[in-house]
Amino acid sequence: MQIVLASQSPRRSELLKQLGLNFIIRTSDIDESNSMGLEASELVQHLAFEKARVVAEELKLESDFIVIGADTVVVNKGNILGKPKDKQDAFNMLKSLSGEWHEVMTGIAVIDANSFRYDKSVEITRVKMKDLDDETINAYINSGEPLDKAGAYGIQGLGAVLVEKIEGCYFNVVGLPISKLSDILRNYGVYVLK
Repeated sequence: MQIVLASQSPRRSELLKQLGLNFIIRTSDIDESNSMGLEASELVQHLAFEKARVVAEELKLESDFIVIGADTVVVNKGNILGKPKDKQDAFNMLKSLSGEWHEVMTGIAVIDANSFRYDKSVEITRVKMKDLDDETINAYINSGEPLDKAGAYGIQGLGAVLVEKIEGCYFNVVGLPISKLSDILRNYGVYVLK
C-alpha cells in the first residue's frame, strides 16, 4: 500500500516524515475559493477531500494507493483567513489577530484510490496572539515567512514569537493534525506505531 500526500506544503511533508511514513507527493489544481458559501469547518473538509479525490482518480488504475488531502484556514471573528495576497494583506490579517483568540481549522481527508472509501474530519485549535505593534508586524512580514501561510503566520517558525498560547493540537496549527490523521489511517491498515 502506497501513501500519497496530495499537498505541496513542505510543512505537511515534514510532519509525515516525522511519523516515519513512506509517501509520495502528487498535487492537484483545484478551485480553493468558497464559492458555495460553506462554514469554515465544512470548507476545509471539502477542500481536503477535493484535493485527495482528484489525485485518487488519477491513480485508481495504477496500484493500491491511500491518498491524504488537507486544507488549513484561520478563522477570526467569523472571517476566514487563507494565505495573504500580498504584504498589505498580511499586515491587515496580523493586525486583526493582534491580542485576539482565533481558531485554526484543518480539514483532512483520506481516500482509498481503489475502492474510493474515504474518511474526512476537521481539527480545531484555538490560538491567542500577543498584542502586536506595527513595527513587530512589519518586521515579521519583511522576513518573508507569512506570505504563504494561512492567517499570515507560521507557528513553527519566527511566527512562534507572536503567539501567546494555544488550546488544542499544535501540529494542527502547523497544518496537519497528525494524531487525528494516524487514527484515520488505522482504518486503512496503516499503523504509525506497530
